Amino acid sequence: MSTTTPDLIRNCRRCSSELLPGALACDKCHALVYSEQLDRLAAEAKALEANGDLRQARELWLSGLRLLPPSSTQAHWIEEHARALETPADLSQAPPQPALTEPVRSRSLGQRTGLSLGALISFAAFVAIYSRGPGIQFGIGFATLILIHEMGHYVDIRRRGLPADMPIFLPGLGAYVRWRALGVSLETRAAVSLAGPFAGFLAAVACSALWWQTREPFWLVLARVGAALNLLNLIPVWILDGGHAALALSKSERMALLIASLVLWVALRQNVLLLVAAGAAYSAFFATDLPPHPSRATTVYFIAVVTALGVILRILPGQGFGVQ
Repeated sequence: MSTTTPDLIRNCRRCSSELLPGALACDKCHALVYSEQLDRLAAEAKALEANGDLRQARELWLSGLRLLPPSSTQAHWIEEHARALETPADLSQAPPQPALTEPVRSRSLGQRTGLSLGALISFAAFVAIYSRGPGIQFGIGFATLILIHEMGHYVDIRRRGLPADMPIFLPGLGAYVRWRALGVSLETRAAVSLAGPFAGFLAAVACSALWWQTREPFWLVLARVGAALNLLNLIPVWILDGGHAALALSKSERMALLIASLVLWVALRQNVLLLVAAGAAYSAFFATDLPPHPSRATTVYFIAVVTALGVILRILPGQGFGVQ
């Protein structure tokens, strides 16, 4: 079992800023100071849970609170999870809780699936916004593409045992998945970020297959729009998925992404790849958020998704977001 005694860390591992004595999160980039120790703690606690040792798992989770800001969502998640892991013996020793005396109620569909009224309303508003010009069919199709992209993030987060909310749509802007990561590594954050564009690639493939079978222009439009948007989302700038994924790449790996994007641009003749290359160049030569360790797996995953989306755009009729 690993110890949770804090090591002396003077600089943020993500942005290299000097940390205040006793800091638990970086004031500049808000990264958790003890994220690596929290990663190890979480892995050990999950292993204990899998073996049925809930009491030790609970104690280990709670020991991580000293490494987290008390008001952080991660700390709140640990407290909630620790309560869920309480054994009957623990409950008998604990003071009575009013909630325990209430009758057991079956959970609603929204509670079981993670759906919320806000998510449904935001999706409907998103459909309405994008149906004004092209029509309701395109509005529903386009919103579904965005939903599939966001569900890629959601599924990847949940399969790792981390908490996440269903996608929320911002009409006219996009959508997002809110998740409460427990000090996850940069490599895990990158995998979660790339899961959205990968799901978008699968959706573009499905639309392409439907167009090939039916020759309906509607499916061709959705395929090209979906592939182009997901490729744009891989530009390594901070607000996009590509920017979050690039945080796990070393300088040489960002150079590899730059070179791969340029080669793909020449081979596939898709100008959006030049934008990915430009973002990779900036992150390689000017960004200071280099990780402490390289991540070859993230580099391969990143380049593979960029390549797959570029190939889809190349083989379909049209250019950019347009069709012939």
